[in-house]
Amino acid sequence: MEKKSIMKKITGSREALLAVILILLCLVVTAISPSFLTPKSIMELLKNNAVTLVMSLGMLCVMLVGGIDISIMSTLALSGMSVGMLLKYGHISNTFLAFVIAIAIGAACGAVVGLVISRASVPPIIATMGFMYVFRAMGYLVSHGGEWAGAAALGNFKNFATSKFLGLNCVIWIIIFCYVFFFWFMKWTRAGRKIYAVGSNSSAAEVSGINAKNINLLVYTIMGILAGLGGALQVSIYASAMPDMQYGGEMDVIAACVIGGVSMSGGRGTVMGALLGSLILATIAKALPLVGIGALWQNTIKGVLILVVVVVNVVLQRIADRNALKGREM
Repeated sequence: MEKKSIMKKITGSREALLAVILILLCLVVTAISPSFLTPKSIMELLKNNAVTLVMSLGMLCVMLVGGIDISIMSTLALSGMSVGMLLKYGHISNTFLAFVIAIAIGAACGAVVGLVISRASVPPIIATMGFMYVFRAMGYLVSHGGEWAGAAALGNFKNFATSKFLGLNCVIWIIIFCYVFFFWFMKWTRAGRKIYAVGSNSSAAEVSGINAKNINLLVYTIMGILAGLGGALQVSIYASAMPDMQYGGEMDVIAACVIGGVSMSGGRGTVMGALLGSLILATIAKALPLVGIGALWQNTIKGVLILVVVVVNVVLQRIADRNALKGREM
């Protein structure tokens, strides 16, 4: 009976299933490479995947309303490149101001995308595909046609990613803050509940007095803000700003959310799911080189593993749904 109860709890919670998958994945990789599960290795994993971890929260909001945003890495590149060039030519030198500028640029990009989607009723995939090219081109314009800012040009800004607060890397603190804030925002605020309502049934939400257009504008602006933050983090972590940075990286953010159980049709997904999905994806990416997989096969194997995780997750979720229906039978 106890075993049955535990299994019901596991299969009844998508987050519990993801946690089990993540633990098993870590154990397998650690058995092959014992250095994987050390505190230093874990901190490096989180730091190196900070962009995906942070931006998956924005994609969670977008996907909850049934949307998608493939322009996010172009927004990241524009924000990061702008800050890099401002630092390079001595227009700014303050680290906090650099983050504010990057976030402001990202917010502006997200708001423009949100306005086109919510007010002009352009399908999200079409709108964001167009802006993906526009923002990437703007990044090249900001870079004066392909210049880049190296470590020497970034001054103290690059030191942010190596500095610590209370013994923990500052980048890790940003990740923690973002997840704590969004856990509160999605669970305890009216705006968070409205995002779920619009994603579950937009027409019913409109009838109940929720302005679905404003919610769509909100989620894309949030995505832009986090893309801008991601741009600043990218520049600081890797001590360089280039107009082509994170090219194609939007697929990792979307994959992290899908692995985390966020529904592509909207209305279903959690902050914890986005976190676990991002960690599973990061673990897979770090594990492949450790076990001696060549670069040529890494993307293929990563893609297959992502598909397996998603399929297992979906199958177990269907089992959970069936169990829930049986429980309602009279």
